[in-house]
Amino acid sequence: MTYIYKQYINGEWVEASNGGTWEVINPATEEVVQTVPYGTADDANAAIEAAARAFPEWANQTAYKRAAILKKASDIMRSRLDELARTTTLECGKPLSQSRGEWFTAADLFEWFAEECKRVYGRTIPSRVPRKRMTVIKQPIGVVGVITAWNFPAYNTARAWAAALAAGCTVVAKPAEDTPLTAMEMTNILVEAGIPTGVMNLINGEPAPIGQAMLDHPDCRKISFTGSTEVGRILMEGSARTFTRLGLELGGNAPVIVFPDADIARVAKGAVSTKYWNAGQACTGPQRFMVQESALQQFIDTVVPAVEALKVGNGLESDVAVGPIINERQRGRIESLVMEGVAHGATVLTGGSRPAGMDKGFFYQPTVVTNVALDQRLYHEEIFGPVMPITTFNDVDEAIYMANQTPYGLAAYVWTNDLNTAIKAYEGLEFGLVGVNEWYPQATEAPFVGWKASGLGAEAGAEGLEDYLETKLVSIGNIR
Repeated sequence: MTYIYKQYINGEWVEASNGGTWEVINPATEEVVQTVPYGTADDANAAIEAAARAFPEWANQTAYKRAAILKKASDIMRSRLDELARTTTLECGKPLSQSRGEWFTAADLFEWFAEECKRVYGRTIPSRVPRKRMTVIKQPIGVVGVITAWNFPAYNTARAWAAALAAGCTVVAKPAEDTPLTAMEMTNILVEAGIPTGVMNLINGEPAPIGQAMLDHPDCRKISFTGSTEVGRILMEGSARTFTRLGLELGGNAPVIVFPDADIARVAKGAVSTKYWNAGQACTGPQRFMVQESALQQFIDTVVPAVEALKVGNGLESDVAVGPIINERQRGRIESLVMEGVAHGATVLTGGSRPAGMDKGFFYQPTVVTNVALDQRLYHEEIFGPVMPITTFNDVDEAIYMANQTPYGLAAYVWTNDLNTAIKAYEGLEFGLVGVNEWYPQATEAPFVGWKASGLGAEAGAEGLEDYLETKLVSIGNIR
């Protein structure tokens, strides 16, 4: 399949209005993968206006007609997993098997929302007045601006696009500038599946002015944003002025609480495979490892050799487990966090530097750090890289307290074979997703929710569809 790597506005593949371009860099080789348009707020406004024109007809289509298009798109994705995965790996660096799995989940999201939109039910409310009837109905919000992050360019994108389109909204999408090719291929697939003119629009350009255009334009009724808490805060401040609805999936600083009654060797092996997935660049990924003192040495003895066995390299190589960091800026930030931690008493057990002999690419060696204090940035900041900081606790109350010492509230993990301990932990943790004896507390059919500074609203599940719908009461009086 030959894909078009341009902006898609009002049913046309177009260059940027200002003629701007952007070079997409392979983080494993530092080579240019593709040159794409890089537009401005003018492109965003044109896309919003096209989406606004298309909205009435798309909103009035039956759920079954919308579902057929989304289901066809999901079928196309599944038929091309290998070629789609290759593009994602080229632009974001993750191992090919991980990219393939991400696209498979993207297809699941499109199929699931295609089915779920057929179940957008209202309800009838019994009235206390005999001559009155009340009905509640659900209707799509309108034009939705979708801004997504680079770490999961297929999953993050599909999760928002599929829900918005299924609900009957029209979409103006802006992918991360580091990884626009995956979103462009997904748009190609939607066009092939028969998405009507103006319903799906894709722009690419400088984030700040495009985000501001989405806030300012009266026809853009909601912005769905996946990215940093700092940008989320800016959008919240802007939406207070414009009353634009927000859906925010922001940062995380996931604690992992390991109790000594768990199978420590098994937990440690799972911790390694999960922590270093996508080079640690996952907002729900386990980050702060809190191990009860009596289990610490066994945990370390299992973790360190498993980490040292991970192969770092180009994600296109079949045996690579850890790919590059997305760019030089992010790698530099990870290096500074580790160096600062060591300067304040932390101990690097393995890694802690760039891999020897890898001069090209933004690689960083998978790292394990112990003696991490609660006041260190390694503990209280989101690392977003292949670094496992380990600290200890004494009892469940201390573990819950330590885990909650963060402004974030996305994911948390608890490992124990004691039911009372598990219940006390998951009830006390201030996080929207809690995995008890599992590493993946999320699913296409389940809500993805962040508490505190980790977000607003929900993605995925029935709640994810609900976030793109308005609620309307129809009240009929004076019935004879």
